[in-house]
Amino acid sequence: MHKQTELAQIGNRKDHETGAVNFPVYHSTAYQHPGLGRSTGYDYTRTANPTRSVLEDAIARLEEGEAGFACSSGMAAIQTVMGLFSQGDHLIVSLDLYGGTYRLFEKVLTRYGLSFTYVDLRDLDAVREAATHRTRGIFIESPTNPLMRVTDLAAVCRLAREHDWLSIIDNTFMTPYFQRPLQLGADVVIHSATKYLGGHNDVLAGLIVTATKKLSEQVADLHNALGATLGPQDAWLLMRGLKTLALRMEKHQENALALCRFLENHPGVEKVFYPSLFPREREVQERQATGSGGMLSFRVKDEEMVETFLSSLQVIAFAESLGGVESLITYPVTQTHADIPEEIRNRVGVCPRLLRMSVGIEHADDLIADLAWALDRSQVTGSMN
Repeated sequence: MHKQTELAQIGNRKDHETGAVNFPVYHSTAYQHPGLGRSTGYDYTRTANPTRSVLEDAIARLEEGEAGFACSSGMAAIQTVMGLFSQGDHLIVSLDLYGGTYRLFEKVLTRYGLSFTYVDLRDLDAVREAATHRTRGIFIESPTNPLMRVTDLAAVCRLAREHDWLSIIDNTFMTPYFQRPLQLGADVVIHSATKYLGGHNDVLAGLIVTATKKLSEQVADLHNALGATLGPQDAWLLMRGLKTLALRMEKHQENALALCRFLENHPGVEKVFYPSLFPREREVQERQATGSGGMLSFRVKDEEMVETFLSSLQVIAFAESLGGVESLITYPVTQTHADIPEEIRNRVGVCPRLLRMSVGIEHADDLIADLAWALDRSQVTGSMN
């Protein structure tokens, strides 16, 4: 089936007892055994829950993987996958990435003996140079957060396979609607499902999809042992959100392209970051994905503009997170990337003039008018200062 049909049909024909089209929420934490040594397949809800199982099967199908796992947040999903590594292991990581991932790696996992090197993964020679005899994995965002750099996933995953590294792709920005990394050679895909998959800023969740039975068994053990599993009500909310993913992603992208055209021509904007705008990367993006998504970033010309710009917005909310139907704008240096040291932020390009926008599904003209009003006001303030 086409992805649109798979998405709309999530949960349907799964409840064989009643024929419910909308799969029920099973709140029970315990399940009766039919007899000694016998099980219905559900014993304790941390290990398996019927509602969560339907969601996990759905994301595995959508990503064309072997198995899916639903976690209590995107960070819980990353932490669970990091359990595949051992003390002394080294990972190569995308140069500019979500600050929460950097925080987990550098403030928590380094204390357990893991080490990380941050590299521009567009440069395969730089990836090779970063490798050590202890390298066991590579963690990739593509496009990256917030500078929208595009990695050639097939090339990097091929390199990883040659060296027996585990390749892990954060597919949050693209979703399986636009990009399926497992088909490009990745071993594991991760989502902050709070974002586009949920789509309505009302559920906190993370998803993992594995490529092979062996990895599925390993992650299943970690999922159960660590216990950061998704509750049944949140699993149901996430399935409800997924049903409209195709419609939403098309509209997010349509609006993002319109806003890019506007921002590129505004005198208060120095540069716009969006995957299809990068000449050297557009061909890679078009080859490995069917779209560029609804995320963009832009750099204003003067740091003094930022405060007035953010306070002048009347439609777009100045808020963290992304991927919901409502447009949100984020100031990375004080929000999503605040835990990354200033020296590193500046080196990778996350400077005090950078703003990241999650483009919603509102009418594009209203979003453009809001940005125009805020940018014009902030330009006046900037020139006065």
